[in-house]
Amino acid sequence: MKETCVYTFVGLKCKGTVMLRETLEMNIKRILDFLIYSKNFLIRKNPLKALAESFMEGLKDFLTMQKKLKMAQYRLNYHQHQLMKMEQLIAKNSEHAFLKGANLNETR
Repeated sequence: MKETCVYTFVGLKCKGTVMLRETLEMNIKRILDFLIYSKNFLIRKNPLKALAESFMEGLKDFLTMQKKLKMAQYRLNYHQHQLMKMEQLIAKNSEHAFLKGANLNETR
């Protein structure tokens, strides 16, 4: 039983095993602390729930895309019609000859 420890014959604990045990205990404590912090983070932030909510939101947007497109097209057509009516009113009441397409053609 030959040991590498210098203090074995005196009856004291070997310096190498004590350091190894302390290092292992410290590393295990660090791992446990990390796991506790990770668990608390997961409880506080809950990334799986946020991921599920964002997925459901994206799915709803994807499924309602056609309806939103039709509404946007309707609004665009409505505003184009309003703009055309305003341009016609401006051209009708304007004194400039180049804006009076209909009146100019009638007087020729």
